[in-house]
Amino acid sequence: MVFEHNRAAAEKNLNYFIENKLSNYSKLRNFSADTLNRLTTSKLSPYITHGILNEAEVIKEILKKHSFSKSEKFINEILWRIYWKGYLELRPQIWDDFISDLKAIEIEYKNNRNYKLAIEGSTNIKCFNDWLKELKETNYLHNHVRMWFASIWIFTLNLPWQLGASLFIKYLYDGDISSNTLSWRWVAGIQTVGKNYLAKEWNIRKFTNEKYTNIKVNENALPIIDMRQYQLKLNEFLNPKIKQNLKLLIFENNLSFEESDFSNKNFEKIFLVKNNNRKIELCKNVKELKNNFINDQANRLKYKSINYEVINIEDVIKINEDVFALYPNIGENFDFIKSYNSKNIKYLYRKIDLISWKYCNKGFFNFKNYIPKIIKELN
Repeated sequence: MVFEHNRAAAEKNLNYFIENKLSNYSKLRNFSADTLNRLTTSKLSPYITHGILNEAEVIKEILKKHSFSKSEKFINEILWRIYWKGYLELRPQIWDDFISDLKAIEIEYKNNRNYKLAIEGSTNIKCFNDWLKELKETNYLHNHVRMWFASIWIFTLNLPWQLGASLFIKYLYDGDISSNTLSWRWVAGIQTVGKNYLAKEWNIRKFTNEKYTNIKVNENALPIIDMRQYQLKLNEFLNPKIKQNLKLLIFENNLSFEESDFSNKNFEKIFLVKNNNRKIELCKNVKELKNNFINDQANRLKYKSINYEVINIEDVIKINEDVFALYPNIGENFDFIKSYNSKNIKYLYRKIDLISWKYCNKGFFNFKNYIPKIIKELN
């Protein structure tokens, strides 16, 4: 999987997927064999994670060419991302606990043999080793592979899910805090309490087109037990009135300002914020991708004669005047800003989030019932 680091490539991939691959997506999506990768994946996830393409834009382009009934499966997958974000926004303590747990676990498992073998790709499970190598070399894994990988990590190698979630954030181009954290919890059986996901030998064999056989994995493991319960945080997400001629902060999740809900507002200056101050260290390739995406957004702003500056996240706290910011979502960027109690920052929320997050108080299948309504409101 090769990802070019610019919006032009993202638009090209989106158009190609809609024209050539979407019609077979539902039928082929679970296959992950190398020979089928180009047929089963959209190659859009790194662009959506960073807002190079936004979910509303993707859905709109799809529905220009396909009916909802024929594209429903893919649209549902796109909106899963919105659901996970909304779920975490309503329960931010999940992220805080994950980071707190991770610090202690990293110390405890620093010299653990199973952990060392896993991160080196030296286990006795060939498919897992291959996937670990693929993750490090390509910064991507097929979604079905991610589920198998996480299950083997937790239930066969007996490693904490937090270490696996951190590994994915470190290496994945499309590493999304909400989707990643909550998906690992789901595999472990603590997101949907008591219902874990177990990788099965027949399933891996079938959906890799017999590439892997005789796979020894734990198919009978019980769910992980975590007694912590997370109550809904009653948070009403509202956009403030946008005053003219103020400055705007844009973080790495919203890197397509000209396609945003706020592109028609007259901001005096836009600051594109880089973050090299993280609790989970990113690999070199992921850092490079993020920097290139920011630079690509800068070039597009320059082309439109919009005043901008690329700054480091530490510089944000030096801004003493009131500023607006496209909301960075729960995660590293929001944590950094929040730690400095920056009350001068007024957050702006995307329309698709404001519409969708009010339906994220329960499980996804409840949320799924509202998808037609969400799409109607978007349009």
